[in-house]
Amino acid sequence: MKEQLENIKLRDWTETRAHSGWQIFKIMAEFVQGFETLAKVGPCISIFGSARTQPGHKYYELAYEIAKRLAEAGFGIITGGGPGIMEAGNKGANAAKGRSVGLNIDLPFEQTSNPYIDPSHSMNFDYFFVRKVMFTKYAQGFIMMPGGWGTMDEFFEVATLIQTRKFTQTPMICVGKAYWEGLFNWMRDVMKDQEGYISPGDLEMIKIFDSADEVVNYISEFYTHNKLQPNF
Repeated sequence: MKEQLENIKLRDWTETRAHSGWQIFKIMAEFVQGFETLAKVGPCISIFGSARTQPGHKYYELAYEIAKRLAEAGFGIITGGGPGIMEAGNKGANAAKGRSVGLNIDLPFEQTSNPYIDPSHSMNFDYFFVRKVMFTKYAQGFIMMPGGWGTMDEFFEVATLIQTRKFTQTPMICVGKAYWEGLFNWMRDVMKDQEGYISPGDLEMIKIFDSADEVVNYISEFYTHNKLQPNF
């Protein structure tokens, strides 16, 4: 490692730093586009989940139903803009003639825009961290459908922001008890009870439901007592 570090040419390293400086403008452009677009959409619910979930799968159909009913209640629906659960969410919003937002990300595989996003609410991002800000700033609720690494990244990001009160207390719901309960058991038994790394109330801020009725009723009830506003 030391030899490798010594062989780095200062000129090459300096050129890399200069390129990084220009990246700031691209990052800023993504933030500006996202803020200007989403500020016009109004209160939304962000739905996360696997890009690999196929139409006809119980979680695809459940995501569709949840999104449709929330859109009928007046919420816009934000997804990652791709296939799978994201497509189901946008499709549900579209079926209800609601606002359907897609925050796509340029990836070498999996991610292509689904056809159910409103053209005026479709955005493409190069940077995951900018995209995650857009998922969270204007969302009035977070629905975590079953998914992989990306969904887990978003799950812990949102949970941390709520736990640390970096934005207002917002409904966070995991859908699919059979999928999520193993993770929650570990967080309770190991993170909380065994190691004390989280507080007893931290897990209580996240609900786990199995039906569209439970999800929609919980969010509707929450906003009979809480104000609709951007999170930060």
